[in-house]
Amino acid sequence: MIANHIYHALEQVRDLQQKILEGQRFKGYSGRARAVCGTLALLAAFVMSSSYFPQTTRAHALGWGMVALIGVLLNFGALIQWFLFDPGVKRDIRRLKPTLDALPAIVVGGVLTTLMLMHGHHEYLFGIWMSLFGLANLASRHVLPKRIWMVGTYYIFCGTACLLAPMNLFQNPWPMGIVFFVGEWVGGVILHFGDTQNISLSDLIHDFIIKEDKHVQQI
Repeated sequence: MIANHIYHALEQVRDLQQKILEGQRFKGYSGRARAVCGTLALLAAFVMSSSYFPQTTRAHALGWGMVALIGVLLNFGALIQWFLFDPGVKRDIRRLKPTLDALPAIVVGGVLTTLMLMHGHHEYLFGIWMSLFGLANLASRHVLPKRIWMVGTYYIFCGTACLLAPMNLFQNPWPMGIVFFVGEWVGGVILHFGDTQNISLSDLIHDFIIKEDKHVQQI
C-alpha cells in the first residue's frame, strides 16, 4: 500500500516537471516551416544540378542565397504569426528572447561566408553552413524539445565531413540539398510533436499536416 502511494507521488512529480518544462518551451518556431525549407533545399539541388543552370560559383552562391532568404522569410513569418495571434503569448516581447540563442552562429556564418567568397574558398561553404546550423540547433536545445540535440549533432557531423573532403564540392548541390532535406524534416517533426515518445506514420500525416491546417484556419 505504501509502495503504491510512493509510486503515485513520484508519477505526480514527473507530470508536474513535464508541465513546467512544457511551460518553458519556446513554441515560436514552426515545424511545418522547417519541413518546407528542407523540401526547398532538395528542389534547389535538383534545379542547380540541371544542365540549364549556370555551373559557376557565382550562380550557385546566388542560388543558395535565395534558398536561405526564402527560408528566413518562411520561419520569420511563422514566428510573427505565433507572436501576434497565439493567446498564450499575449504579444509579450520577452517571449521572443530564445530566438537570440541562435543569433551568434548565424552572424558568424554570414561573416565566414563573405570571407570564403572574397578569397575564393567556396569549397568550404557547405561544411561551414552545416556546422554552424548544427551549433544553432544545439544552442536552442534548452528551450526546444530535447531531441533537437540530435539534429544539431547530425548537422555538425555532416559539416565536418564536408570540411574534411571539400574537393570542388560547392558546384555539386546534392550534399547540401540532401543533408538539409533530412535535417529540416527531422527537426520539423521534432518541433511539431515535442517530446512525444512514439510517432507513427498516421500521427505524422494527421497531426503534422491536417492539424496544422486547422490551426491556421482558426487563427
